[in-house]
Amino acid sequence: MAGIAASDLSGLGDLRGKRVLVRSDLNVPLDGEQITDDGRIRASLPTIRQLLDQGARVVVMAHLGRPKGAPDPAYSLKPVAVRLGELLGTTVVFAPDTVGESARAAVAGLEDGQVTLLENVRFNAGETSKDDAERGAFADQLAALGDAFVSDGFGVVHRKQASVYDVAQRLPHAMGGLVAREIDVLRRLTESPERPYVVVLGGSKVSDKLAVIDNLLGKADRLLIGGGMVFTFLKALGHGVGSSLLEDDQVDICREYLRRAEDSGVDIVLPTDIVVAAEFKADSEPKVVPADAIPDDMMGLDIGPDSGAAFAEAIRGARTVFWNGPMGVFEFPAFAEGTRAVAQALTEVDGLSVVGGGDSAAAVRRLGFADDAFGHISTGGGASLEYLEGKTLPGIDVLDA
Repeated sequence: MAGIAASDLSGLGDLRGKRVLVRSDLNVPLDGEQITDDGRIRASLPTIRQLLDQGARVVVMAHLGRPKGAPDPAYSLKPVAVRLGELLGTTVVFAPDTVGESARAAVAGLEDGQVTLLENVRFNAGETSKDDAERGAFADQLAALGDAFVSDGFGVVHRKQASVYDVAQRLPHAMGGLVAREIDVLRRLTESPERPYVVVLGGSKVSDKLAVIDNLLGKADRLLIGGGMVFTFLKALGHGVGSSLLEDDQVDICREYLRRAEDSGVDIVLPTDIVVAAEFKADSEPKVVPADAIPDDMMGLDIGPDSGAAFAEAIRGARTVFWNGPMGVFEFPAFAEGTRAVAQALTEVDGLSVVGGGDSAAAVRRLGFADDAFGHISTGGGASLEYLEGKTLPGIDVLDA
């Protein structure tokens, strides 16, 4: 995988001795206090190291999970501070609040080239408030802790939140290397993709991907559809889907997309076989059936082996591939082979291969693939999708203001 670009911090001047607020994305999965995937922490390291090397006093802001605007021990960033320190090879001072006495003391105690991590910014209701005044008041408190701001949390740039958007309006600011790399890759996917251009979409719900499909129908050469969302497409073709995941209210929309794709010359590829089981359980007995003959008492939990091979062939023949969403229930070994086939094929692409964050990134790591086997693994599934939908990202737009 290509390395994270160095941040262009020149506009911030000499950083030695300056307090630099960095909005990172450290929203990692936890099992209790155990981090199960530290990919986002690792992705945050280059920009933090660059700032430390320049003598900055680094104050990292981040969130974890979706607390309700108040402290919740289940969502504390304390384990993240420990892991961040291990990876940086230095002590990371953890402030057990965001803008209170502990945060102010931690920042005041920093020396050049040192780093502190504030507690979860979402423990304050002002972070995610829709009220500009409430959000702005929290941003004022955050901005008071720093002399400059670096935006390096791509996973949140599609959110108009205090630590992402409003702080940038209050301090001299710059784009971090991680965000710069993500935007560069997404521009290559949308503005001038090398062809053939193949998009692979999976995951549970077709409704989550409708806008992406709509926007890419005029850009991609092929759309490969798998995961739980495929059953709504199969229903749109008139096939029974048994007890598989189905969004009945999206059937007509899927039917329209199939028609539009045919009219525009875009090839929407659906699985020809499905791995089914009687129950949604890891030890359910898998059975392969034709995609147009799913038994009424069975549910689809993965694309079948023929489909996996066909998808892999289409991917390997592409020059540009974007993949978002697993092909099946990859957490269950018996239903992970479709996702594995897609991931393996992406590692063999002679061109740009992009894993679109979220469950896709978790899947490739769980299945044993190294990050550097792919052209790029996004740290922001939702942000990536919104960019590909053609939406503006508030956390990016504010940096240009």
